[in-house]
Amino acid sequence: MKVRVTGVCIEDGRLLVLHQDTDGPRRWSLPGGTVEDGETLSAALIREMREETGAEVQVGPLLYLCDNVAARVVHITVEVRRVGGELGAVTPGADTRPIRSVEFVGLDKLTELGFSDTFVQLCRSGFPGAGSYMGAKTNIGL
Repeated sequence: MKVRVTGVCIEDGRLLVLHQDTDGPRRWSLPGGTVEDGETLSAALIREMREETGAEVQVGPLLYLCDNVAARVVHITVEVRRVGGELGAVTPGADTRPIRSVEFVGLDKLTELGFSDTFVQLCRSGFPGAGSYMGAKTNIGL
């Protein structure tokens, strides 16, 4: 099973997202990626955030743990706080799917980008039940 870590960075009611193809119908996603051999979750998330967004982040609390059994992937999503970097300074070739843009998008606009109402509600409410196993990734609306 692969381990994938993603970051939720919310500033002023806006979520940091990537414009890129996903495994589903959405063309926007949370920044993050696969944890490499010998890498801690924190180090992987800091690296992925820098490579995919240009942001330097501080890792915060665990938001949720979920899985996609069919794809053999465990998803770990963590709250992050931006502490520096240059937003949009994407590392060329850092992701297998081209990143078209990096943007902070208002929570009220996320459903227009293909995010579910469930996920938007979790963002708005501060992720109640944070730190828990949420089961299938669909349970958190992704």
